[in-house]
Amino acid sequence: MKEAFRLYFPGVAVAVTVAATAQLLSEHHGAPAMLLALLLGIALNFVGEEGRTVAGVGFAARTVLRLGVALLGVRISAMMVMELGWQLIALTVLGVVVTILFGLLIAPLFGHKWRFAVLTAGSVAICGASAAMAIAAILPKDARSEERLLFTVMGVTVMSTIAMIAYPPIVEAFGLNDHMAGVFLGGTIHDVAQVAGAGFSISQDAGDTAVLVKLIRVSMLAPVVLVASMLIRSFAAAPDDGQRPPLLPGFVIGFLALATLNSLGLLPAVLCDLMSETSRYLLLTAVAAVGMKTNLKQVLGVGGAAIALIVTQTIFIAAFILTGIYLLTG
Repeated sequence: MKEAFRLYFPGVAVAVTVAATAQLLSEHHGAPAMLLALLLGIALNFVGEEGRTVAGVGFAARTVLRLGVALLGVRISAMMVMELGWQLIALTVLGVVVTILFGLLIAPLFGHKWRFAVLTAGSVAICGASAAMAIAAILPKDARSEERLLFTVMGVTVMSTIAMIAYPPIVEAFGLNDHMAGVFLGGTIHDVAQVAGAGFSISQDAGDTAVLVKLIRVSMLAPVVLVASMLIRSFAAAPDDGQRPPLLPGFVIGFLALATLNSLGLLPAVLCDLMSETSRYLLLTAVAAVGMKTNLKQVLGVGGAAIALIVTQTIFIAAFILTGIYLLTG
């Protein structure tokens, strides 16, 4: 234990410091904390490449990440989901599924293969950076895995921030009431923080509904990871290192277990709030570590087609949810 502490502490301490700095800057300047953590991590790329910090940065990017995703489960409960009504739940779930299928369908048109398609489409469809890191854990690894992950985290975070600013005027232009505005915002914006920012900028009702719809999308993380993992194990070629990811990673099992306990009312509200906030800081630390592990030149080498792919997926889910709202309310 002492040896492991000595090995990992320097790198983890740097990642935690970067995450805390990002949070502080976010609170004072209003920029997304995830994006700031990522950019600060990239600026400290040398920390993840050499010296005593390498092992700890790797630990933060892998183990801390998985713990953070597992703790997301406390945000989900069956009662919360059912409050929305089956039609809007179906629209939200269908939006996740068809966006992933759409991403797989169009990726070859942009010169990308299925790994990048699953990563980007899953991130756009479910919950942005958190989904990107969870999905990356079950994808077979190759030489470009890290740069694809970092590019996706950066791309969906930037798109989510743009959507937070651009979507409220779109809601007004289409004449959506507060409740349906919340459904649109929660069903389309990638990250939870930006969903809340956009929703509450309209009204309390829009904000509450937006966050609720968003959490339904978050609840899709476990089934999507399970199905993707089963398909990868059945059809994909063996990864470069010859080791296939587990069918259902431990952190996804943790996610499901916490969601179940919360649905049964076995977790006190105070504990849920604490675990939810802890999850946010763990994910922020993991994003900072991912930034430290990746070379910016390699990430930018992914190219303009990759940006176009994420933008197209983002536009698709927005158009799909908006069409669904009109069909349900018309």
